[in-house]
Amino acid sequence: MIKHLGSGMIAALGAVALAVPLWADPAQRVVSVGGAVTEIVYALGEEGRLVARDTTSNFPAAAEALPDVGYIRALSPEGVLSVAPDLILSEEGAGPPEAVELLKAAAIPFAEVPDGFTRDAVLAKITAVGDALAVPEKAAALAEKVGAELDAAVAGVVPSGKKVLFILSMQDGRILASGTGTSADGIIRLAGAENAVTAFEGYKPLTDEAVTEAQPDVILMMDREGDHAAANAQLLAHPAISTTPAAANQAIVRMDGMLLLGFSIRTPEAVRDLAAALNGTGGH
Repeated sequence: MIKHLGSGMIAALGAVALAVPLWADPAQRVVSVGGAVTEIVYALGEEGRLVARDTTSNFPAAAEALPDVGYIRALSPEGVLSVAPDLILSEEGAGPPEAVELLKAAAIPFAEVPDGFTRDAVLAKITAVGDALAVPEKAAALAEKVGAELDAAVAGVVPSGKKVLFILSMQDGRILASGTGTSADGIIRLAGAENAVTAFEGYKPLTDEAVTEAQPDVILMMDREGDHAAANAQLLAHPAISTTPAAANQAIVRMDGMLLLGFSIRTPEAVRDLAAALNGTGGH
C-alpha cells in the first residue's frame, strides 16, 4: 500500500496531478471530486472504493449517501482528510488553490482528470479515471460504449439553428451568461444550435444591451427546485429578455445541471434531450 513508500516518494506523489497511478497497489479509499468523475467511477463498477464525494456528485442517487467534502471549488481539507483517503480523484479546476496545496502537502496522491467539452474530452475523462483506479481495460470498454452512444446521439440531431442564451444565474436581476469555451457552449453546439453569445469566453455578466443585441430564440437554464411557472414569468419580464424572440415565444428550456453540463457518461442523453427540447420550442 502507499504507506509503505518512503516519505520523500509520498510527498512527490502528492505534489503532482497524476495521469496514471504511480503507486504499487490500487487505491482503496478514494475521494471523488466532481460530478463527472463520480459518474464515471460508478459506471466502471468501482464505487465500492469511494469513501467521500463533493457536493456536485449527485448522480447516481447512491452517491449522495457518501460523506460530502464540500463544493468542488470550495473544498474542505479537513473534511477530505477526515475520511483517510489514499487517493483524491478530482476534475480539473478543484479549489480553492490553498486547499488543494494543503491536500497535496499531506502526501495523498492527487489524480487530476482533464476537463473539456467535446466528444473526445468525455472519452479522455473516462480513460483518466480508469488509469487512476488501475482499471484501464474497464475504462477502454466504457469509453468505446459511450463514444458509440454519443456518435449516435449527435447523428440523430435535427439541427434547429436556434440561438440559445445559457443563463447561469440571475441574482438581483443581473444576468450571468455563457460565452464560448464552456460546457454550456459545448452542449448547445452538440445539440445542433448556436450559442447566442460569442463575444467572450467563460461566464460573464451581460448588460441589458448585450442581451437585446444577442436576440436569443431560446433561454436555457439549469433546472432548480421551485415554482417554474413563477420563475419563468419573472425571467420573461426582465427588461432586456422581454425584447427577445425567446420572450415572444416563451421559449425557456430547463434541464438538470449535471446532466446538461457534466460532459460525462450521460452526455449522449443530454444531447438527445436538449435537441428535442430546442426543436419543441417556438421560433425558427
